[in-house]
Amino acid sequence: MKMVIATKNRGKAREIADILKGLPIEIVTLEEYPAIVLPPETGETFRENARAKARAVAEVTGLPALADDSGLEVDALEGRPGVRSARYAGENATDRENYELLLRELKGVPLHERGGRFRCALAYAELEGIDEIFEGSFEGVIAESPEGEGGFGYDPVFIVPEKGVTVAELGPGEKDKISHRAKALFLFREFLIARQKKKS
Repeated sequence: MKMVIATKNRGKAREIADILKGLPIEIVTLEEYPAIVLPPETGETFRENARAKARAVAEVTGLPALADDSGLEVDALEGRPGVRSARYAGENATDRENYELLLRELKGVPLHERGGRFRCALAYAELEGIDEIFEGSFEGVIAESPEGEGGFGYDPVFIVPEKGVTVAELGPGEKDKISHRAKALFLFREFLIARQKKKS
């Protein structure tokens, strides 16, 4: 089966491909479909945005599509940046600009009040009308300054409490076992395996 991941983000595509490794799926990304323009993320929830992207890509390509919408919710900021995580500092903001704005907003907030979580909604769509959502979350604490070179997005400022380091400091493959996206993807993987068993 050929499946389109609705992203041009190579870090995200690699995470997805790693977790789905071993399944009879050929994964392609939007880099192979440069003409596709994803619908704007105007939904109020991660689920709405993910579903809209997956459905749009399935309709244009005719192929099964997988899309995610994910972001960071910080308790001290009443859930911000939330669905605006990728564009928190502006429509074309870089990862660094986004997390630097977050750190400025949290200046003076003690570490024990800097709790938050990454959330992911993963939507799978097929032209035949199949529409499924898988969700995962990942609890942590917002650091006072960025640490680490790995990952992307808010990873340098998101501390994994049980590890005592930021996500950007985790070793190779560690994030893929515990992240919000990983949790949603493992549910999706189980869904695909169950479907294959039914067909065989």
